[in-house]
Amino acid sequence: MFRTVGDQPSLFESVLPQELLRLPAELERVDALLDDPAFFAPFVPYFDPRIGRPSTPMETYLRLMFLKFRYRLGYESLCREVSDSITWRRFCRIPLDGSVPHPTTLMKLTTRCGGAAVDGLNEALLAKATEAKVLRTTKLRADTTVVPSNVSYPTDSGLLAKAIRRIAATGKRIQAAGGATRTTVRDRSRAAGKRAHAIGFKLRSRSAAGRDEALAAVRRTTGELADLAETAATDAERLLTNAKHALRRARAKATARKETGEHDGAAGRRRGRLARAIDDLEGLVTATRQITAQTRQRLAGQTPDGATRRVSLHDPDARPIAKGRLGKPIEFGHKAQLVEGDDGVIVDHNVERGNPADAPQLAPAVDRVRTRAGSPPRTVTADRGYGEKAVEDDLRDLGVRNV
Repeated sequence: MFRTVGDQPSLFESVLPQELLRLPAELERVDALLDDPAFFAPFVPYFDPRIGRPSTPMETYLRLMFLKFRYRLGYESLCREVSDSITWRRFCRIPLDGSVPHPTTLMKLTTRCGGAAVDGLNEALLAKATEAKVLRTTKLRADTTVVPSNVSYPTDSGLLAKAIRRIAATGKRIQAAGGATRTTVRDRSRAAGKRAHAIGFKLRSRSAAGRDEALAAVRRTTGELADLAETAATDAERLLTNAKHALRRARAKATARKETGEHDGAAGRRRGRLARAIDDLEGLVTATRQITAQTRQRLAGQTPDGATRRVSLHDPDARPIAKGRLGKPIEFGHKAQLVEGDDGVIVDHNVERGNPADAPQLAPAVDRVRTRAGSPPRTVTADRGYGEKAVEDDLRDLGVRNV
C-alpha cells in the first residue's frame, strides 16, 4: 500500500528545545523542496493505493536517499547515522521514538522502482527549476563518459568458468525448489576451475620460448573450457525443459486448490523460487552460448565485434568502450551523455546501451532541454566526437545560433 507521509511527531518532540528542532540551512531548503507532491508521482505506479503492507513513507525514502548521495553513505551506514542523529531524524520525518527503515528495505525499494522513478524525479526537479526561473540554458556543453559496470576485467576463460559455476549453482536452486528433481545435473565447476587456474599459471611464464609454448597451451585450454561450457549449457537446457513441466504442474495444482478454497503459502513460495531460478538459468544459457561463440571466434584468429561482445554474465548490455584514458584505455560498461547549462548544472542526461556513436545523441538532448526550458539555447559546445554536418544542421533547425 502506497504511503506518501509518515506518522505525526511524538508528544516528546514538542517539549524539546527549539535548537534541537531547527534544521541546518541546506537541509531546510531541501526539506521544503521535497514537500512538493510532484516528487511522489513517479512512485505511484509501483504500489497499490489500498492493498498490501504499508510502504515506507515516500517523504522519508526521498530524504534518506538525498542524505545517502549527498554524503556518499552506504545503506547500512546511512541507517546507522540517521538513527543516531536527532537532526537527520527530523529531516527524514522519522519520530524520535520511531524506527529507521532497515537497509534491505531501502535496497528493495530502490530496486523495485528502478531507473524510471529516478528519471521521473529528475524531470520533476527540472520542471520546478524552470518554474522558479533558475534553470540557465542559454549555453550548453555536451560530453560523453562511461558508466562502468560492476564487473571484473573480462576474459573469455574467466567468463566461461564463471558461467559453468553459475549454471551448476542455478541448477541446484531449481531442484531445491522442486523442479526436475529426477534430472541428473553434473557440476563441472571443479573441472572449469582447474583449467582456469592452469591458464593463469601458464601466462606467468617469463622466457620468450616459454611464452610461445604457454600461449599455445592457453589456447588449447580455453578451447577445452568452451567445450565444457557448451556441454553445461546443453545439460541446462534439458533441465530447463523438465523444470518448466514441473512449474506448469505446480501452477495447475495451485489453481485447483484455489477453486476448492484451499491455500498453501509454502507451495506458493516454492513456485516463486522455482520460477525465478528458471528465468535465471534461461538467461545464463543464452549468455553462455554467446560467450562460447565469441571465444570460438577469437580462437579462430578473428576479433569479436565490440558492439555485440558479451563482457558480463549479469549485465548483458555492457560493452567495451575505448575512451583513451591514461591507465584505463578500455572500460566496460555503458556510455552516458551529460548536458550542462551555463552554471554547470546538468540539465539532461541519458545512458545508452553499449557503445553507440556520440553524434546522433546530441540533437535529441538539445530538443529535450528546449522543451523543458521553453526556448532553444543560443550556443551548444561539444568535442570532435559530435563534429558532423548533419548534427550542426539539426541543431540549427532547433534554433541554436552558435555550434
